[in-house]
Amino acid sequence: MNSTTVSAELVLRLVVPDRATVPLLAGLSYTATDPYAIRMAFHVGNDEPVEWIFARELLTVGIVRRVGDGDVQVWPARSDGERTLNISLTSPFGQALFEVPLAPLTEFLHRTYELVPAGRETDFMDLDEELSNMLWSS
Repeated sequence: MNSTTVSAELVLRLVVPDRATVPLLAGLSYTATDPYAIRMAFHVGNDEPVEWIFARELLTVGIVRRVGDGDVQVWPARSDGERTLNISLTSPFGQALFEVPLAPLTEFLHRTYELVPAGRETDFMDLDEELSNMLWSS
């Protein structure tokens, strides 16, 4: 980790159809050069991790109320007396529901806001580079 990156590993629980849960390791990463995004890499077996990109604000707001439309929805919950964050992901390949222990997730989010305070995200972006990437990418 350097001064422009925050990372963490969390043990999530994948909720399977009979409401049982399966532990799953996920790596979280945040970088000041992409200040709106949090990357979450799910480690499933020996294959390459499956990566999803979340808006930092989506995960933050999801701690207190249900948020999200379409493919990603997030809401607070309790599981076995523990405060959790539910993350529902939908893709053409199926749907998955994850329970994320709240304490380590909020610690990670807190560190991202120490690195890039809310409302200051554009101070950390190279807008010329972003525009160039959008206009000239193939």
